[in-house]
Amino acid sequence: MVIDFINSRGMNVHHLELFYYVAKHGGLSAAARGIPYGIQQPAISSQVLRLEQSLGRKLFERKPFRLTSEGQTLYEFIAPFFGALEITASKIRGNTERVLRIGAPEAIHGDYLPRILKDLGKKIPGFRFNLLSAGLDEIEAALDAGEIDLGVAPLVHKKSGGTECLVLLDLHMGLLVPKASPLRKVEELWKSNLLSFPLITTGGRVPRLFLEALKSRNIDWLPSLELESQLLVSSYVREGFGVGLILVEAQGKVPAGTRLFRLADFPGVPYGILWRGALSALQEAFIEEAQKAVRDLGVGF
Repeated sequence: MVIDFINSRGMNVHHLELFYYVAKHGGLSAAARGIPYGIQQPAISSQVLRLEQSLGRKLFERKPFRLTSEGQTLYEFIAPFFGALEITASKIRGNTERVLRIGAPEAIHGDYLPRILKDLGKKIPGFRFNLLSAGLDEIEAALDAGEIDLGVAPLVHKKSGGTECLVLLDLHMGLLVPKASPLRKVEELWKSNLLSFPLITTGGRVPRLFLEALKSRNIDWLPSLELESQLLVSSYVREGFGVGLILVEAQGKVPAGTRLFRLADFPGVPYGILWRGALSALQEAFIEEAQKAVRDLGVGF
């Protein structure tokens, strides 16, 4: 067993758990916020330090945070165990088929995901779910580690390696400008000095696809500001900080205080569901509800 292996080498299981959260969340302060029970950052730091001392190896660089090769090796070994604890507890309690762990970008948490989850709850008594706010990179890593059951994300440059996916629909890229901007057409933007228009994007792979499309048009325009969500992008555009790259639905609303240039001649972005292995009945039910939402609403995520 994993615990027997760990104990045989003198490692404290609680120290390993704390290191797991530090590695998962990308630092000590982030781990303190993400651990599901009360513990302060100094306590985490001291106990992880004791783990490093017991191993005689440094597991991560503090500033900026980065796992060492030894830390990465240890994290990859323990992540499937600690990541599966919650679902294992549910299985012991006899309700594993009623708990669904979902990873998705923040953009879909507010409108579409609650609708799907509500409909799912009407059909499955006692249905519960856990949400992880994440982009495609984090979702694929969480699927590999057994920390989530499904991911919903833009499928841009999706890795292979056993991850299955189902495309729900294609979204399109668009550029937001402040409502007071003198620009009236996107062609005016391409002909202007782009250095005078800071580019605001989210992180992840969609901006990379946008930059590749620009390069094919012999246009150089690098992001000046990278934010965590499309909501923040639209807020910064509204306040006049630059031009924002977002994903838009065919009939999607334009954020207040902005105007939208739809980039119909740029590559579409497939949005879909990811999973690993055979689908459970609960996973299949979620997929059915997501497909139904796309059909009924005529929109997607």
